[in-house]
Amino acid sequence: MGWTIIAVGFLTWFVLVLFFTPRIDYQVSHPIRPDSDEFLHVIQSTCQAGIHFNNKVEIFTNGAQFYPAMRDAIRAAESSVNMEAYIFRRGDAADMLMDAMADRARAGVEVRVTLDAVGSAFMFGAPVRRLREAGCKVWFYQPWTAWYRLHRLNNRTHRELLVIDGRIAFTGGAGVSDQWLKPHRGRPAWRDTMARIEGPVVAALQGVFAENWLECCGEILTAPRHWPPMRDADGAEAMLVKSSPSDRATASRVVYQMLVEGAVSCIDIQTPYFLPDRALRRALVRAARRGVRVRVIVPGKYSDQGAFRETAVAARLRRDFESDLAASDEITLEQWGRRPVLEKLVEPVCWILERQQ
Repeated sequence: MGWTIIAVGFLTWFVLVLFFTPRIDYQVSHPIRPDSDEFLHVIQSTCQAGIHFNNKVEIFTNGAQFYPAMRDAIRAAESSVNMEAYIFRRGDAADMLMDAMADRARAGVEVRVTLDAVGSAFMFGAPVRRLREAGCKVWFYQPWTAWYRLHRLNNRTHRELLVIDGRIAFTGGAGVSDQWLKPHRGRPAWRDTMARIEGPVVAALQGVFAENWLECCGEILTAPRHWPPMRDADGAEAMLVKSSPSDRATASRVVYQMLVEGAVSCIDIQTPYFLPDRALRRALVRAARRGVRVRVIVPGKYSDQGAFRETAVAARLRRDFESDLAASDEITLEQWGRRPVLEKLVEPVCWILERQQ
């Protein structure tokens, strides 16, 4: 009887810790315009993130553009390839990058890969063995077999990151799967964006990779090949906000709240995962009521944060947004009220995913 009570008590504690951590009702003490120097100063101090000047940023729209660019960068690697992904699934896209990584590893380039144990679960077995036999180092982040991490099972790495020679980086919203590369089962390829980056901020992105790599295997990346002197590339100001769901108050969530609360003319959001908590929902409503145009694009039926301040980059992203908006269907409040009953039943439990922010 005593052991039964202990077991029930432990399971109750575990469920409470895993899923029922109290939310934070984010709010700003004073709204700040996002285009002001004051905003940058507060962000740097609050999120402990520095501004990196003179970065070259190239935007790639959809997998047919960014997968070949990533493959070509890997093929040109001279000293190191470091990759971290939440989703890495078998198929043509995976083979494209794995072939390039295996070739460079056999040529003596150090290749390290961190894959999320949930998002990349189907990579266990032959695909990972293939990489390791070529000389690549592959580790899974937060495996289910790690009993001492059970309380963090809901904390996954959603970073999609590739760093070449410590000088070139790719980051964005896409994992590695054929759904991003080409039509799949009669449905069009998934819409997503990746950025190719050169310049001082790449060292910060390398540091983000090094963090989870250290947690996976204990190796501290200290070799000069991982931290080469950075060359300026005329262009964008960049800031890397390093954030993790293991922290109850995430830095990226703070940035979103400040951006929404400080917006003065428009807020355009495009994301496959639009799960705003109560504080962000209220901030968006307040923004709309004070005259800010708020537009949100989410997927239809078939369909660590980096920030840049540079006119050309912003213009390119705005063009992509407007193009996607033109191909979207507007959902009115009346239509939202008529959504399927199954969706209404599932919505109350989606708060679990708030811990992923």
